Amino acid sequence: MPPDATVTMSAAKPILSPRQIVQMNVGFLGLQFSFGLQQGNMSPIYGILGADESALPLLYLAGPVTGLLVQPIVGAMSDRTLSPRGRRTPYFLIGAILCSLSLFAMPYSSALWMAAALLWILDAANNITMEPYRAYVSDRLDPSQHAQGFLTQSAFTGLAQTLSYLSPSILVWLGMNRDALDANGIPVITRVSFLIGAVLSFATIWYSIRRVPELPLSEAQRAEIAALKTGLGATLREIWDAIREMPTAMRQLAVMKLFQWYAMVCYWQYVIHAVARSVFDTTDPNSAAFREASLAYGQAGAFYNLIACVAAFAMVPFTRRLGAGKVHAFCLAAGGVGMLMLPGLHDRWMIFLPMIGVGLAWGSIMGNPYVMLASSIPPQRTGVYMGIFNMMIVIPMLIQSATLPFIYRSWLGGDPRQVVMLGGALLLCAAVATLFVRVPREVPAR
Repeated sequence: MPPDATVTMSAAKPILSPRQIVQMNVGFLGLQFSFGLQQGNMSPIYGILGADESALPLLYLAGPVTGLLVQPIVGAMSDRTLSPRGRRTPYFLIGAILCSLSLFAMPYSSALWMAAALLWILDAANNITMEPYRAYVSDRLDPSQHAQGFLTQSAFTGLAQTLSYLSPSILVWLGMNRDALDANGIPVITRVSFLIGAVLSFATIWYSIRRVPELPLSEAQRAEIAALKTGLGATLREIWDAIREMPTAMRQLAVMKLFQWYAMVCYWQYVIHAVARSVFDTTDPNSAAFREASLAYGQAGAFYNLIACVAAFAMVPFTRRLGAGKVHAFCLAAGGVGMLMLPGLHDRWMIFLPMIGVGLAWGSIMGNPYVMLASSIPPQRTGVYMGIFNMMIVIPMLIQSATLPFIYRSWLGGDPRQVVMLGGALLLCAAVATLFVRVPREVPAR
């Protein structure tokens, strides 16, 4: 990368207290509550509106496509942004507002195309917020606190998705009718859950940026950013240069992420259908038994996210002592075993057992790879490399969406339980790939 295209972020960073690290990551509660609502509710909503099971990967294309387009561009743009509120904050706010509006509208979808279109907007908004939030942690914290910062984000991911998965059950426990449907056949408890998410999405991000604002740039840093070329062409050139000069460890992480994210998308798309068949013996998304399956898995999904929340904090000393790679490999293996077990269980309470492994995997996925990445990239290019790293999430999702419909009936027998087991096998492959990643101890100088 030419010398005039970098910004040296060398100013000393204050050590934050654990309370401040928690406060700066509260915004992840709202952001991940939104993702949890998608994971727990979009497949049933699509089924209610008439989607065929084999088409689910295509209907989920919104996430990977918007992530592929939005995250690297927003990352590169935020590296070069000068505003009174900082480099990352404008993107937090824009994304949070769009996310809240989309969550509010989603449960009022009257047709399949409407739900799919709203998911595109929702995923674009989430991606606008997600990438700068990752870079914000790396910007704001001293390298000695990176593990604590990213694993705190992981903990909030677990907590948020615990609440989002559990929110329909909580509403039932509070007296709402689980079988009450709106005019489009969507359960009323689903609608209320999305409305709660709309409020949380904006409120929590606003709280974080108010409590722990970005560090002010020095005059020299501002001058360097102001001297950089702007515009879409310059942004795309910066992304291309960063890809060509990608550190070796980051390339190795891409192999692990291919297996990891193909597996997780298989799981999220088909787990409710798998539980409906193995535990409740139904394939009809409009039946009372399927709604009961959704509630049962919502409780199990909340449990695995609770495990992820607790495990993320518990992993901090192990990550510091053993390294993020070894810890991540162990957790992925536990998740793979859990997914392989799940389809063979026929009691609604037994499905909580494999959730322990899935929770360990999810808690690690949202934290440890970013610890490994932060040690491998130059700090002045944090935004663009975080965006490219998130492309390594969405590209496996695109591959899954393009390939699974072709093998769903021919190789997997049209059975969602087989898709979940495929996800388990791929998580085991990801665990092995993680052991081959070599992360440098020092951030490379440029």
